[in-house]
Amino acid sequence: MIQLAVFQHVWWEGPGKFLIEAAARDNVRLNVIEAWHQQIPDLSPYNGLIILGGGPNVNQVDEYPFLYREKQAIRLWLQSDRPCLGICLGHQLLAEALGSRIDSNFCHSIGFIEGHLTSNGRAHPIFKGIDTHPPLFKWHGQAVIPPVPSHLQILATSKECQVEAFTVQNRPYIIGVQFDNHAAAPEDVSMWLNKDAGWLDSIPGKNINTKKIAADAEKQKWLTGRHFHQFFRNFIRLIQKHA
Repeated sequence: MIQLAVFQHVWWEGPGKFLIEAAARDNVRLNVIEAWHQQIPDLSPYNGLIILGGGPNVNQVDEYPFLYREKQAIRLWLQSDRPCLGICLGHQLLAEALGSRIDSNFCHSIGFIEGHLTSNGRAHPIFKGIDTHPPLFKWHGQAVIPPVPSHLQILATSKECQVEAFTVQNRPYIIGVQFDNHAAAPEDVSMWLNKDAGWLDSIPGKNINTKKIAADAEKQKWLTGRHFHQFFRNFIRLIQKHA
């Protein structure tokens, strides 16, 4: 059985319905590590690492001291050259460890938008069987700022974020995605809208229609679910190929 370590940063931003379903379907065990209060264990038994999203920014180590330990663990994981998937904050932490700059995005990206796979994205096995213009569930204000280091390849982009997904040249099993499609099921979206209401209200100049986001989650659930299940299966195949 494939075992994945999962770094979680906020109690209510867990793996998400689609990720839990995909793991169960493919007989993959998820070991969730609540990084904000748990020690990071020895990661050597795991076949892969997933880094979830959450409220902290990558540079807020003073406010969130656990980020220091987590960043160390991510660097050590990359040195071991094993498969890794970073999602949202996890995407940013992974990109930073690989030499990218993380800062405020040119806009807050909240809700469902259309993504665009680049030529590298269309050729990468992580997006095999997925539409070239997939729906993306977005929930962030920070982003990976281009230009990215030469050893990284941008796999997806959108009108609201230049680096929606990336990989490492010659290391296709290391992937970051800025979008949160693992948690795009209506139940998860409703939870996020509720628990992050204060943050949403604090965003200047952003008129966020929470009813539309909830309706979009319901409307898109079949497609986003199918895409994520395929995406996860592709990641597992990359792990198996790398083993």
